[in-house]
Formats: sequence, structure tokens, C-alpha cells
Amino acid sequence: MKYNMNIFKDTVNLPESVIDFLNYLETIKNKSENTITAYKKDLTIFFRFITIYKGLVKDEKIEFEEIDISSINNDVLKSIKLRDLYAFMSFTEKYRNNSSYARSRKVATLKSYFKFLQGKAKIIDENPTLELETPKINKRHPIYLTLNQSLHLLDSLDKSNKNYARDYCILTLFLNCGMRLSELCGIQINKIKNDTLTIIGKGNKERTVYLNEACLKTISNYLTVRDDTKALPEHKSFLFLSTRNSPINQRTVEIMIKKHVTNAGFTDEKYTPHKLRHTAATLMYKYGNVDIRSLQSILGHENISTTQIYTHVDDDALRDAVKSNPLSKL
Repeated sequence: MKYNMNIFKDTVNLPESVIDFLNYLETIKNKSENTITAYKKDLTIFFRFITIYKGLVKDEKIEFEEIDISSINNDVLKSIKLRDLYAFMSFTEKYRNNSSYARSRKVATLKSYFKFLQGKAKIIDENPTLELETPKINKRHPIYLTLNQSLHLLDSLDKSNKNYARDYCILTLFLNCGMRLSELCGIQINKIKNDTLTIIGKGNKERTVYLNEACLKTISNYLTVRDDTKALPEHKSFLFLSTRNSPINQRTVEIMIKKHVTNAGFTDEKYTPHKLRHTAATLMYKYGNVDIRSLQSILGHENISTTQIYTHVDDDALRDAVKSNPLSKL
């Protein structure tokens, strides 16, 4: 029996403990590929920093991205203290321009990794991340399209474009269902049953998305022109195919949305796929009489605190509430 060893190529330059940790996340914790990729990226940056910070790099002129971290051993891991972690967090803010959100994710990665080193791998006796606090995140109102802007975006698509049906369907699903970019790219045709769609969400968790009339109509229209005759057998099940007949990837969708947003006259680059997800959630909350718990379920949020940002978006309602004060006519 022949084994495909190419799947291990991405881990050859990582410390053994990181490889063990990533395997643990995949096989035991059943984390998604996106989550594992994010952890790998965070730990790679961390150990490149540690290599410099602890004077382990021989060539002081070496580019940061070229630093080899495969030689990080148990002695180095045992030497890492809380002050080293604080120095790393300062480095990511000052030299890599990481936002509080990005730094918060790195803290979560480090906590999970060092917990593994202590509890599972038995490499360290003391966990330096126990006292590491998560950076304070200033809550911001979500950026979203208004109802009229959303309609204008859909109407602005060029119907003569060969990808019109596909792109229109993608935008419709984003604006109506509020799914994540990774969830949309992974949609399987056989997971669409009547008005329900089963998708794999964040954390590799399965959840159900309910499709309204607009979604069902655009999916049907797209399927009538969708051509998978040149797609590989393992790719035919994916709803959205690229021009190369492979499952559409996240970067392609990002570029496509940026193009349509620009063509619609919205020059603000903040209108990303995630902002279309914000738009769906906002419109449901403002016009659909959706309570916060239902919205949490629709969006696939693990914590309701993540969903609560949408309770602050209806400025018109707040303005009307103030105007309705009986003392407003004084």
C-alpha cells in the first residue's frame, strides 16, 4: 500500500512539540483545518520571536520569515517565562501591527499550546500562560450595508458576465443567511434538503442553515447553468466551482466581492465577506423581529456576547425612542 506523505510537508520545519500539538488538535479535539492553520501560524511567529529574543539565531541579518524554528527543543520550552510572553505580545503590537483581536487570538493559541505541553506532553512543569491576560478588546459596532445598499449591490451585477448566476447566488446567501466565508466555500450540493442546508461551521461543528425563498431561487438558477463536466469526481459535490472547475476558494470569493462592491459604487474597502455576514445579521435583527438567542443560533456563535453587538446597531430606533419621550416637546 502506498502512502501519500505530501500531507506532512507543511510540518517539516516545525518543532516536534508543535507537530504533536497540531496532530492532537486534529485527531483528538477534532479542530477544523482553518483552526489548525491559524494555530500553526501563531506558533510559527511565536517561536521565530523566541529564537531572536533568546539569542538563538546566528545570523542577525536574517529575515524574520526565514528563521528556522525546527531546532526548538524541550530546554527552550522549559526556559520560557511569563516575561517572554509579555515581550512577544509587545512585539506583535509594535512590529507586526496586530490589533487587539489578533493579539487575543495569539494569547488563546499560547494558552492552549502550553496547556498541552504541561498536561499531555509532560514537557513542562509550570505553565507560563496561566497568568497571561487576554488583551482588552474595545467593542466596535459592526460595519454593514443598509437594506437599500444591499439591494443596490445585487442589482448592480452585470447579467452578461458568465459568472453572473454564481456570483449573484453567493451574494444572496451571504446577505440572507449570514454564513461565514469558509462555510460558503464548503457547501455541498447533497447537503441541501428542501429549505435546509447543513454546513460545517467554526470549530468543525455541524449546523443547519435555513434557506428563504430568495436563496432557494438563486441556487436553482445557478444550478441550471452550473457546469461540472470538467471537474474532478471529488469536486463535483461542491456547490460553487471556480472557472478552473475546482471548489471555489476563499481568496477568489474575497476578490469577487471586492469587485462587485466597487462596481456598485461602494469604495470603502471594509465591505468584505465578513461585513456581508454582519449585514445579514443586522437586517435580520432590525427587520425580522429576531431575538438575540435566535440570532446567535443562526450565526453559529458559541457565546452570546459575540452576538450582542447587533443589539446596538439600530440608531434610528434609538433616535425615535428619545424623541418619544413625553418631555421632548418642552
